[in-house]
Amino acid sequence: MLNWGILGGSNFALKHMAPAIQLARGARLAAVASQAAERAAPFAALAPGVAVHGDYDALLADPGVDAVYIPLANADHVDWALRANAAGKHVLCEKPLAMHAGQIDRLIAARQASGLELAEAFMIVHHPQWRQVRDWIAAGEIGRLRHVDVHFTFDNPDPANIRNRPETGGGAARDIGIYAWGAVIWATGALPAPLAAECEMEAGIDATTFMRAGFVGPEGPAAAFSYHALISMRLFGRQEVVFQGAGGLIRLRAPFNPGVFAEAEIELHRPDAPVSVLRYPGVNQYVRQVEAFDAAVEGRAPFPWGLEDSRRVQGVTDRVLSA
Repeated sequence: MLNWGILGGSNFALKHMAPAIQLARGARLAAVASQAAERAAPFAALAPGVAVHGDYDALLADPGVDAVYIPLANADHVDWALRANAAGKHVLCEKPLAMHAGQIDRLIAARQASGLELAEAFMIVHHPQWRQVRDWIAAGEIGRLRHVDVHFTFDNPDPANIRNRPETGGGAARDIGIYAWGAVIWATGALPAPLAAECEMEAGIDATTFMRAGFVGPEGPAAAFSYHALISMRLFGRQEVVFQGAGGLIRLRAPFNPGVFAEAEIELHRPDAPVSVLRYPGVNQYVRQVEAFDAAVEGRAPFPWGLEDSRRVQGVTDRVLSA
């Protein structure tokens, strides 16, 4: 049984990750740390007997905690991930793992020196729809991949929200852009070579970002494809990813928040064949993420999203924000 502690009483942790820890096989929510007692109370109700700490360092010193989940503000991720690792804890940190790609080198070094698991919570790779998409592309089900379109938008105008504050590392690229290009990198093995981005700035953060790129895979220019993405925290909610091939098309209807935005559904379109539709009712990617992390800690399987993956995606985010 892996005993988990959570740093902070974030609403996301309460709604998604704390229940996932309780539901996951071989996992238990053992402790939560919050400077505000009222924010810790709902966690205690969810997991009776959970230890409540008044500060983060006290949780890191708790011998009853094996692994720490970090859902703090983006700008605080690297510091607390390193502190938790130094305290002898396995670490699963919310995305984006860092503010800049170079910071992840420190985390890689800490992981290597400690022998402990340290990873980013890039939950979508644990959902079977994305594994199926990757398998279809690799098997040539849509022929040569020529273009990818990504849309990920929602409306969050609250200026007090940490996603809208530059000092906490807010902005669309860091909050949801990493999914828009990270998912494509994971599914195809390709990286953007030429890249152009236009960011609509509000109060120091990118509220809406358009990104265009030419992706090149391990096979070189012969496997190149074009890419367009629209990500926004100021538009009506939309999630869709389309992989356009020379001989077919793959569409994901709820690529990033299945079960919340809509039911997970993927389509495979090919000429002269019925559309293949796969649905995944009831699949919880957060539970699967916790179980995958537990398996990595126990040495049963490598974690599907390593720090090297995080660094590659963060490098693209850095390029988008500096374009």
